[in-house]
Amino acid sequence: MLQFSRRISARIALVAAAAATGLSLTSCSPVVDVTPAKDAANAACAPMMLALPDAIGDAKLRKTNAQATAAWGDPSAVILRCGVNVPGPTTDRCVSVNGVDWVIKEGSPVWTLTTFGREPATEILMDPDKISSATVLADLSSAAVKIPATRNCVGQEDLQNLPTSK
Repeated sequence: MLQFSRRISARIALVAAAAATGLSLTSCSPVVDVTPAKDAANAACAPMMLALPDAIGDAKLRKTNAQATAAWGDPSAVILRCGVNVPGPTTDRCVSVNGVDWVIKEGSPVWTLTTFGREPATEILMDPDKISSATVLADLSSAAVKIPATRNCVGQEDLQNLPTSK
């Protein structure tokens, strides 16, 4: 009986040592330094932040050092910030993905994707050479929809159908 008890104790010690090693290895991975948005403390960001996916494509979610921010990939392929300025009327391209309108500003190399018609707005920074914007928007729209929409993007065809004043 004593030998059985020693084997159990040894196994528990081995499992505890392995768990401690695993924790120390994960705590060494660098935290992503992200500047929080001006309105990052807005309570409306919380439901969206809780609904973020653990991965976007092959990029895994990482820890960040700022409220209402997230990052995926190592090095980061996607950065998200909730609480950015709400975009006003724009001629920039706007797409709707799974019920969420996104204003797209193509940069070189980083693109900025910002929710349209939701307050607070959410901004995504991504490099389309490293990850597909279609994948990013599809994977993040289910979280972004947690912030209710108050308006939608209007396209050129919508403007042509508006009544004119005389």
